[in-house]
Amino acid sequence: MNSKSVFELILSGEIVSEIIYEDDEVFAINDINPVARVHILIIPKKKIATINDLEDSDVNLLGKMIITAKKLADKAGVQNTGYRLVFNTNEDAMQTIFHIHLHLIGGEKLKNI
Repeated sequence: MNSKSVFELILSGEIVSEIIYEDDEVFAINDINPVARVHILIIPKKKIATINDLEDSDVNLLGKMIITAKKLADKAGVQNTGYRLVFNTNEDAMQTIFHIHLHLIGGEKLKNI
């Protein structure tokens, strides 16, 4: 099955969502079910199902996602108070959309993990 992910549908405009950042390789949206005051998803435009599906050639894309998260943390005002970056991989880790995405979570005291 090679159907479009919800992120691809957002990017194409088939699902309406506010894109808060976009460049040639990645885009970002606010999570619709936030776990903290700031909960942003950084998503590559290239569909990669899980972290397990990454290839060596994706190293720059992953770096771009992390640098984008750093910039968005600054824009959201959480760069100094603290934030968490999380990738969920597969069902046991609660990955629900099989198109990798980086969670930027902050804006309040987070629980220890």
